Formats: sequence, C-alpha cells, structure tokens
Amino acid sequence: MGVVVAVEGLDGAGKATLVGALADAALRRGAVVETLAFPRYDADVHAGLAGEALHGAHGDLRDSVHAMAVLFALDRAGAAEDVRRARATQDLVLVDRYVASNAAYGAARRGEDVDGPFVAWVHALEVERLGVPVPDAQVLVRVPGELAAQRVRDRAAADPTRTPDGYEADAALQARCAAVYDQLVERSWLAPWSVVGAEGDRAEVTRTAEAMVEFWLSGSSRCDVASGSSVRSDTIET
Repeated sequence: MGVVVAVEGLDGAGKATLVGALADAALRRGAVVETLAFPRYDADVHAGLAGEALHGAHGDLRDSVHAMAVLFALDRAGAAEDVRRARATQDLVLVDRYVASNAAYGAARRGEDVDGPFVAWVHALEVERLGVPVPDAQVLVRVPGELAAQRVRDRAAADPTRTPDGYEADAALQARCAAVYDQLVERSWLAPWSVVGAEGDRAEVTRTAEAMVEFWLSGSSRCDVASGSSVRSDTIET
C-alpha cells in the first residue's frame, strides 16, 4: 500500500517543481512512483468546462463559486479509481493540486475562513459523497503572493498560449487563498500537512524532498523536517 501525497499552493507557487523533486528522490530510493495533476483540463470534460469558464466562456458560470467547485470535484471523482489503483500498486503517489485547492480557492472567493460553511461543504461533496480518496499527507508550497503572481506573468510572457485565467489574474483572491491555506495547515484539515518555505537554493529543494520522501516511505505521514524548511521560492518553477 503506497502513500498518497497532495502538493498544494497558489498559482505560480512551484508545485510542479516540488513534485518533480519528490519523484526524483523517491526513484533514487528505488521506489515506484506515480504522479497526477489536477485539474485535468485536457482529459476530463468537467475540468475542461471549468478551464473554459476561467477564460470567460460559458456565460456567468465562473461567477458561481459552487458551480466551479462542483466541476473541479467531478474531475477528481472521475479519477478516484486511478488514485485508488495507484495507492494499491505504487510506493508513492504525488498529486499536484487536490481537494484542499477546492476548499481554499472557494472559501477565498466567498470571503470565508476555514470555519466557514464552504470548507465543510467541499469535504462533504468530494470525500463523503463523491468518494474522492483522502490523501495520506499534504504539502503546502508557501510563497509570497507577489512572487507567485510574477511567475504567472512571466509564464504567460514566455508562452502566449498560457494566458492567466480568472483566478491567476486576481491578486486579491490569491492573497485570501494563501490565508485559507495557512488555516488548513493549522487545522491539519483532511490529512497532516508539511510546509515548504521560502529560503534556500535548488540543492536545498533536493535535500528537503529527500527528507520528506524518507519520512513518508518509512511510514510517517508528516515530515517535520520540511515544516521549517528553507526552499527559496524564486528557485522553484511551476
């Protein structure tokens, strides 16, 4: 039975880079690893609709916090069997964005905190009703909002096909979302959390990833060494 780890954070935080470092660290240990990423814009019709709405399509669909959250939840529900299979057959399953993203972004859009009704609604919808598997551990890539926003702009400048969507372009939303993520960490919402911080270099990213993988594969769901880690945000790319 493998360990499912969800990597969370703002748009532009560096989740994909951390997922890659974690996968490499696990492979060096001889582990069998699988990676997944949500939303699956090109593979799931619900995610595709949500992605189009984020870029202005489908009328006022984007205006409904709950409607968008349902689409993202249905995307994960459609992959639930894949997650269960991977957990049963792999040593480590790394997921770039998961249920906590829905909770954080939706609560932030509604101006709520972790104790508001939206976070509880997401849990009831995704976990209790749709049966989305609960991760064994979660990692928050915590970066300053201005750095994440600059990364999104740089990414768009380098690739005209990756124009910022409605969430990425909303700096105030990103700031509120960061606050909700911190609250989710404090409450150990859904599963234990570790936090990757904002100092260090690429070598430190590798060392932190190796320490986290060692903890998870040795049977621990929370890597204490990562909670105060010093991974510098400007060295991590999404």
